[in-house]
Amino acid sequence: MRFVPRFTDGREFAAPLGKVVCVGRNYAEHAREMDAPVLDEPLLFIKPATSAVNLEGCIAAPFERGQVHYETELALLIGEPLSNVAPDLAEQAIVGIGLALDLTLRDVQTRLKGQGQPWEIAKGFDGACPLSAFLPLSEAPNWSALEFTLEVNGESRQHGLGADMLFSVPVLVAEMSRHFTLLPGDVILTGTPAGVGELPRGATLSLSLTGGLAVEARVAG
Repeated sequence: MRFVPRFTDGREFAAPLGKVVCVGRNYAEHAREMDAPVLDEPLLFIKPATSAVNLEGCIAAPFERGQVHYETELALLIGEPLSNVAPDLAEQAIVGIGLALDLTLRDVQTRLKGQGQPWEIAKGFDGACPLSAFLPLSEAPNWSALEFTLEVNGESRQHGLGADMLFSVPVLVAEMSRHFTLLPGDVILTGTPAGVGELPRGATLSLSLTGGLAVEARVAG
């Protein structure tokens, strides 16, 4: 059954989830902690719709395949088609804002990168994109004022600010629309701040986003 995005008031979006378009290294401090250069243009990749699961509840991860890392990200729900649009039009097509975990098979990704091969299997596996419900955009402040957090077993691990993004939300979505036509039900992940780390088995995750979104999840043991 296809994953259907929903809003915090319980309404389901009119279309099932499409593709999840992601950006790497959109926070300078995260690039530094990964010992990677800060980029002059967005590094884009896609997770398939089959990677999406509900963030609330229990998160199952393929620990048998090596280290699984968490990356907390702001998620945007697209409400109308976009193709090669300007930033102001890109912004108008966003209908919801939520949180996501970009789960990564880090050992697999590192091996594939070292071999000069694509690393989709490290990012696009089933369950690799836990998604929260979406706040209607009217309930969120302007992009630069957005703030989101992740706690693991009660300890602060990640703290993201919209103002710290290297590529702002309107610019990022417009750039994505140059390469991929975005459709209603597509989701954008906007990059992760510093603090990425290994997902512990059995851990309790607490996530929050400006506007009143709070999510609790448990990692399967």
